[in-house]
Amino acid sequence: METINKNIGKESIDALFVTIPSGTVEMRDDRRKEVWLSKIETFELSKYPITQDLYETITGENPSTFKGERLPVETVAWIDAVNFCNRLSALAGKTKCYTVNLSTENVEFDPKANGFRLPTEAEWQYACQAGTKQIRYGALDEIAWVKENSGDRTHEVGQKQPNEWGLYDMLGNVWEWCTDIYDETVYGSYRVFRGGGWCDQERSVMATTRRRSHPFSFKIDDLGFRVARNLTN
Repeated sequence: METINKNIGKESIDALFVTIPSGTVEMRDDRRKEVWLSKIETFELSKYPITQDLYETITGENPSTFKGERLPVETVAWIDAVNFCNRLSALAGKTKCYTVNLSTENVEFDPKANGFRLPTEAEWQYACQAGTKQIRYGALDEIAWVKENSGDRTHEVGQKQPNEWGLYDMLGNVWEWCTDIYDETVYGSYRVFRGGGWCDQERSVMATTRRRSHPFSFKIDDLGFRVARNLTN
């Protein structure tokens, strides 16, 4: 397993990422009984969920319930993940993707900015499926930490088999926040998270499973994130 360099130089940051090719992904909303295709432009996605060592290096904090440098950071709200992205962008001399107004809990997202961001929901699913339509990229015990094998806790990133595009822990270990609002007409500002976590049973851990919660207040010990960036960096 590779070691993530905690220095914030271009070379060490670049080593975090896998290039995801362009393509299309089939999305669905079971509540509305809708299915649609989303076009995905080439982008980059971190090969692991963000670890506690990197999170603490960037923010000076470690909110995680299960402590360990190489464990995924968890117990983070969506806004915590957004703030991490903005701070990492600033340190790297990039344009921030998010403009945050804490007093109104309003966040504006610039998808064209060259900084770091959360993946969109469509990008996340497309990257997880690695260009296929499969709900998993291997036998669950070989690719994911879930209820049946986790021992009721998170595990160091990168211990299970990656998918075909070299992404680890896309399923299991911790759920991952995405940029998108889930369904504004019904749930207001609730944001999407994907992937399943260490305490989920097999039926919940699929590339197509969708969950949502409040972006400023919801945080739990099986929910973290990974980061994306546009390829034109």
